[in-house]
Amino acid sequence: MSSPPAASTSTPTPPFSLWRIAIPAFAPSLLFGLGEGAILPIVPLTARDLGASVPMAALVIAMIGIGSLFNNIPASMITMRWGERWAIVAAGVWSGLGMLLCVLTSHLGLFATGCFMVGMSQAVYNLARQSYMTEAVPIEYRARALSTLGGVMRIGMFAGPFLAAAAVHAFGLWAAYVVGIVAVMAAAAIGARIPDLEAPPVPAGQAAPASTSIVSTLRDHRRVFLTLGIGVVLVSAVRASRQAVIPLWADHLMLAPSVASLIYGLAGGIDMLVFYPAGKVMDRKGRRWVAVPSMLIMGLAMLLMPFTSGVVTLLIASLAIGFGNGIGSGMIMTLGADHSPRHGRAHFLGIWRLMSDIGSSCGPALLSLLAGGLSLAAGIAATGLIAFAAAGMLGYWIPRHGSAGGKGRGVAR
Repeated sequence: MSSPPAASTSTPTPPFSLWRIAIPAFAPSLLFGLGEGAILPIVPLTARDLGASVPMAALVIAMIGIGSLFNNIPASMITMRWGERWAIVAAGVWSGLGMLLCVLTSHLGLFATGCFMVGMSQAVYNLARQSYMTEAVPIEYRARALSTLGGVMRIGMFAGPFLAAAAVHAFGLWAAYVVGIVAVMAAAAIGARIPDLEAPPVPAGQAAPASTSIVSTLRDHRRVFLTLGIGVVLVSAVRASRQAVIPLWADHLMLAPSVASLIYGLAGGIDMLVFYPAGKVMDRKGRRWVAVPSMLIMGLAMLLMPFTSGVVTLLIASLAIGFGNGIGSGMIMTLGADHSPRHGRAHFLGIWRLMSDIGSSCGPALLSLLAGGLSLAAGIAATGLIAFAAAGMLGYWIPRHGSAGGKGRGVAR
């Protein structure tokens, strides 16, 4: 009599869970956001202490954004060369060194250089983190993962100024940079412990793909960049402008600064509460179900804002802007991940992020130009129209079924 077959000793692979990877995946983003949030309100004050005029202080804080803008393409090369894990570590260390330079120097030019270094590290970190999550998370969880990634960084940016305020009250302005240094170095330490990703396998019978470059990536994916990519530029312009719209219109209504800050903070609170449900909708129903409403809500709220005349009406419009922006958390990253190729992904995402940063730079500049040449109301209304244009482009060019047909699909590792 034959004996029964031996039971298999292999165990089934447990289903993927975002909670299981929460600390290695999201803790560095929380800490990186906290570190940057800690220093952002303090940078112009430090610049003024070092002798900068008000316009010069504004330029110094803009150096962070400029550093990010100009480093997106080099960030893709760094990530391709070192891999996502070590790019994340390098970004944290470089940001810490930039903040340390800000603390140690008494020269305005060197202080501006430190701010530029922080912006450079921001580009490397964001690209490497997005590339890693795109590869490490199954596509059916991608939008939730990237929305959460963007959401926790916003939480860190929100909490950072409060920690910095306590440190500055106790020790002085320099203490805010210490908070920032500790946070970004902790992000680097956690990033060093995340597992390396395996290279994408080459299908049987196929030759290994040729190496990619920025030029070849632009050529091969020019249709995406010239269609959906333009929509992303418009989305980023609207998002960046919203940060100036609320306080500027509150000032136009002659509200007290404390009231303006409260309205801005409440809008930010709504923004942070809705990122995960929005990501879930994107995964379940498709990207268009969130991307288009996000821009329509923000556009309508901005068109109506010039008609607000007091605290209550401005608060309602601001909350609508916060809600529209919040449900779009991770949207740009998700769309970039959907369309990115497995081979040469970092180059694609570097160009994608560059387009996003161009929009972020041009949006507030256009608002300023229109406000100065026409009126603040005209500038805000024009931003609302840009949001409607973005909604139209996203609605037309985003694939109607889920993501980009599974292109760039990652696997859990």
